[in-house]
Amino acid sequence: MGDETVCDWVGNDPLMRAYHDKEWGNPVHDDRKLFEFLLLEFFQAGLSWSTILHKRENFSKAFDKFDYRKISLYDPAKAEELRNDAGIIRNRLKIAAAINNARLFIDIQTEFGSFDKYLWAFSGGKTICNRPEEMKDIPVTTKESDAMSKDLKKRGFKFTGSTMCYAYMQAIGMVNDHLVTCIYSNRIDCLM
Repeated sequence: MGDETVCDWVGNDPLMRAYHDKEWGNPVHDDRKLFEFLLLEFFQAGLSWSTILHKRENFSKAFDKFDYRKISLYDPAKAEELRNDAGIIRNRLKIAAAINNARLFIDIQTEFGSFDKYLWAFSGGKTICNRPEEMKDIPVTTKESDAMSKDLKKRGFKFTGSTMCYAYMQAIGMVNDHLVTCIYSNRIDCLM
């Protein structure tokens, strides 16, 4: 974490830098981790990623370490408890979406054998590398995120628009959007 060149969006926040260096763009295939990022991404809608990252531990505690099986069983009393938790984003609709999406996540696991298998089919099972030269070259949606969003919505998922899906794809390494000048731009084998 020295003076190496990294993506512009990192800024001076050590937590953002650690996230950028160790997680963003790295392929994730563990279903629990995939659910964690799904939950964090839709809670981020309308907010900065930095806000969510700084509340990540609170989210983990509030949502049973992102255990989607436990979350799928949350009742109205638990939803109310979450709405009163100042450590997370207390949006009623997003909390309801977390419970709803956990249930549907399990349905997809049952249908496909794992959420990972379902999800990575949208990128052909490989990381897509865009090799952006500047931040303005990074798309906010793609045909892959459009297809993912459409299918998730058809299955009843909430807060899964194409922009959120694209950010999710970046977070879990389905897309590598590290700038070409970033020291991490070539760390992943990519589908070109």
